[in-house]
Amino acid sequence: MKINELIKNFEIYVTNEEKEILKKLDSARSFLSFSERERFIIEGLIRKSLVIKVGHDNPYIIANEKEE
Repeated sequence: MKINELIKNFEIYVTNEEKEILKKLDSARSFLSFSERERFIIEGLIRKSLVIKVGHDNPYIIANEKEE
């Protein structure tokens, strides 16, 4: 039995600031193009697995999954 079958309505809590940043991530963007505050929030989104950081020298940020 899969975990998705056990938990029908699984939601990850997202703050208003996090929602605003997720809206901006309609395509891959450079991590350095964000302000320091936005980078801090993005690090939290990475820990929540809502955003993926790709690369080392100049990383890009990609939304993991968009809500419909």
